[in-house]
Formats: sequence, C-alpha cells, structure tokens
Amino acid sequence: MFRVSSSGQKPRFLPAGSNETTHGSLTKSPGAILDGDSRPVGLGAGRRLSKRPKAGFSRYQTGVTAIGWLILLIPFAVIIYAGIRLLPIYMNYMEVARSLSELKSEYATGGATPDAIRSALQRRFDVEGLDYPAVKDIGITRDGQGWHVEAAYVDQAPLFLHITLQVEFDKSVTLNGGGG
Repeated sequence: MFRVSSSGQKPRFLPAGSNETTHGSLTKSPGAILDGDSRPVGLGAGRRLSKRPKAGFSRYQTGVTAIGWLILLIPFAVIIYAGIRLLPIYMNYMEVARSLSELKSEYATGGATPDAIRSALQRRFDVEGLDYPAVKDIGITRDGQGWHVEAAYVDQAPLFLHITLQVEFDKSVTLNGGGG
C-alpha cells in the first residue's frame, strides 16, 4: 500500500495488513477509495501504465488495417497488371526491330528492291510468328541511293472493361542502294 502526499514527496510502501490512518493528505481505511485530494488510494492506485495519456481511439491503433493494406496495394497491383498486359506488345516490337536490323545486314552490299525487301521481311515475320504489323504496313521509300524502311505502328492492349493501353512504335533502317 502506498502513502500519497500532496506535498510532492514520493509515495512510501506500507506493510501489508496495515490499517494506518493519517490526517492531512491520505486517509487509509479498509473501505476508503479516495484520499483528501481526491486521488485514488489502494493497491496499484499510484501505478501508471504509460507516461502519456491515451486519447480517443489511439489505444486501439496498432498497425495498418485490412482496408489500409487494400488502399496501399491496389495501385501496385494495377501497375503490375498493366506491365503483364504490355509485355507481349513490347516483345512483338523487339522482334520487328530485330527483323529490320537483320534486313539491313542482309542488304549491306546493295541489291535491294521494294519487292525483295517485302519478300525478305515476310520470311522473317513468318519465322518469328509475327502477325502485326503486316508487311504491307511497313513503309518502303527511296532515300537517295538507298531505301528507307520504316515500321511505324500503334498497338493496343486491353486493361479493364473499356480502358486500353496504347503504345506507339517507330523503327526505321536505311538500306544501301539497289534497283528501283
């Protein structure tokens, strides 16, 4: 049992079973609950669990709730899903770009014509399994003594409902001269 003093002194321990009654700041009797200064008296009455008082619902807030986790993770899930949807489109573009680069190395010595270029591209697209863009959509124009081959196209990937992701690609190579 603690003896509480209003003079700011530290409480002192009273032996168990003591029925001591004091005048002034502490009245100790078996039925007493408060002392003269309206402070609780009894076993554990002077004990505080925390240095600072808890206000409102802060004592119940210990971490992120399930709704909080959903709010935090949904944007990451959408970005990951968009990446999964865009991966095949970028892989297709890499195959188109590689086919055009191989076309440039094939006609490095010249001898290119628009029909020969289209035929070589069609063979490469068939081997790679590319359906889009079609060979007829590849632009072939005369550029001085050579040919300018350009694959400029737009591809789309559905994301959610009526929302699509649109990506524009533009790859071009210049081939050495040839017949016209």
